Amino acid sequence: MTGDPLSPAARALCDALTAGFPGPGDAAALRAAAAGGRTRPEGPAVARVHDTDAGGVPVRIYDPEPGAAGRPLVVYFHGGGWVMCGLDSHDPVCRALAAASGAVVVSADYRLAPEHPWPAAVDDALTVLLWARAQAGPLGCDPGRVTVAGDSSGGNLAAVTALRAPGAVAGQLLVYPPLDASMRSASVDRYARGYFHTAAHMAWYWEQYGGDPHHPHVSPPAAADVSRLPRTLMVLADCDVLRDEGLAYARRLAAAGVDCAVHLYPGVFHGFLGLPLPAASSALRAAAAWLAHQGAPEGGGSRADGVSGPRGRPRNGGGTMGG
Repeated sequence: MTGDPLSPAARALCDALTAGFPGPGDAAALRAAAAGGRTRPEGPAVARVHDTDAGGVPVRIYDPEPGAAGRPLVVYFHGGGWVMCGLDSHDPVCRALAAASGAVVVSADYRLAPEHPWPAAVDDALTVLLWARAQAGPLGCDPGRVTVAGDSSGGNLAAVTALRAPGAVAGQLLVYPPLDASMRSASVDRYARGYFHTAAHMAWYWEQYGGDPHHPHVSPPAAADVSRLPRTLMVLADCDVLRDEGLAYARRLAAAGVDCAVHLYPGVFHGFLGLPLPAASSALRAAAAWLAHQGAPEGGGSRADGVSGPRGRPRNGGGTMGG
């Protein structure tokens, strides 16, 4: 008889989180549950943290060493199924990454579905990337050391942003991202229930998000060419409906010649990065070390080549399913 693939500590957390988390279908209830969570540890102190505006998108900037120069710059997109969470929910993770890597982290408060379906979030993501890159000097960073990063739905936004502006980023850090709207991978069935993030929740998030599931700015593996993508770190939970699509995308990148590493953490479930688990601490340390050594992209220039630009829609406007 096969035992529980989760570690005892992860199982206890998984069951506790599941008991207090609503099923799919009510965005307000899900947002309230996400905002009320108390299981995630507080992040470390960071020398300077402040909120500002990045081309119409609210952002929070974490600067671990004000006055320094030439540092890596991380543009971070939070998870939450494109429906919930924000700057506060992911404040501990952003603090941890900034403190451990020495990078300046810019966390983006992109528009949420269903009020703002695709492409609102991807346009906000690109807006923040281009703003952050333009502000790299004043932020004490090297514009050739910019990484897009995100967890869950934010990992999808990071992957899409890298596809849209491959010449503007030196790396992408993708933490258990949803990448394939078809949800056809084997792990979807294997971990459909009993591991906090259910297949039913994921299907509902995709429905709220909208967009053509075959469009590469919705499902990045649909891109015809991934060879120009930057150095990549894929961080995955073994007991996750999204595990196999993350592995498949990493293999696709590697086959195209992209420098791609996979960190697969056994015994944990989707969302583990910010939880009080040994695997979370290990994953954050490893990700921070990877970020700290990010260098300039090939060619090294300061220009964002090949950018597929935002559509210029106002932040309070409704979303469309444009190409």
